[in-house]
Amino acid sequence: MNLLKHTCYLSLFSFSTLFVSCKEKSSSEQTESADQVKLVTSPAFNADSAYYFVEKQVKFGPRIPNTSAHVKCGDWMVATLKKYGCEVIEQKFKPVTYDGKVLNARNIIGSINPQATKRILLASHWDTRPFSDEDSTARTKTFDSANDGPSGVGVIFEILRTIQASGQKPTVGIDIVFFDVEDWGPPDSFKGQVNDANGGWLMGSEFWSRNLHKPNYSAYFGILLDMVGAKGATFTKDDTSMHYAPMVVNNVWSIANQLGYSQYFLNQEFGSITDDHVPVNVNAKINMIDICDMRPNSGNTFGDYHHTQKDNMSIIDKGTLKAVGQTLLQVLYEESKVQQ
Repeated sequence: MNLLKHTCYLSLFSFSTLFVSCKEKSSSEQTESADQVKLVTSPAFNADSAYYFVEKQVKFGPRIPNTSAHVKCGDWMVATLKKYGCEVIEQKFKPVTYDGKVLNARNIIGSINPQATKRILLASHWDTRPFSDEDSTARTKTFDSANDGPSGVGVIFEILRTIQASGQKPTVGIDIVFFDVEDWGPPDSFKGQVNDANGGWLMGSEFWSRNLHKPNYSAYFGILLDMVGAKGATFTKDDTSMHYAPMVVNNVWSIANQLGYSQYFLNQEFGSITDDHVPVNVNAKINMIDICDMRPNSGNTFGDYHHTQKDNMSIIDKGTLKAVGQTLLQVLYEESKVQQ
């Protein structure tokens, strides 16, 4: 993803959450309201297992489209989704990059409870940027990219594993989309013109949002995970998420606060970013929010590891994985309570 200055689009949004009100409430008022509601019991998220899923992806090597590591990792992801009870669809496509390369790409989609009418969408990208262009000494080299991609995928896999092992499963339908080719946007050194809608980024989510894996597919809401495993991570309420789905944002952040993760989920609006939730909101008309590590009080908004050689397993923190994974599990079980 990249920093984004964009025009907001108007959308209508309906969402039944922990909040009951006849008028709009401020972010702080909504948080206070939600904190007064007793949360249902949800299973424990295992951070060690999530860490394993992150490390497993990294061990394939950089998951750059048109490489064997990309193919092998994608095949493992398909098999893992099936192992944890998902119906799987592979959406193959051939995008053309900003510099004219044709890529063999695939979005990987899994569904649990496919018969359920109320559906929650979880997503992450799984590809690796082909070069560490933010690294002053290694701008053209490949890199592990452990947090940027694998951390979100790892959290989602652990959620699926936990649900399958649990005696009480959520009643909502859960759809997973692992977007490909999110991270092949042009480096700052590129001086040519890029004509696609997202400046050369987000090619997997752009394709999926215009070619849904099932006719007329929709979801109650969606949550995108991007860079959710680093030490010292903080998650702010980005502008796009707050424009399209403020009640979803405030609900998720409030649940995180109740679970004791307020040091990660900051009650602060900050950041306009190009990320996979943009095409999902704009094209597919599904209200999706983004949980993404942004550091408003730092000189590096995305952390000093972003698109550098530092983005390897040494920065992955089990406490961060736990905070995000446990929060999302709770969200899914709360939505099952609302449905009942």
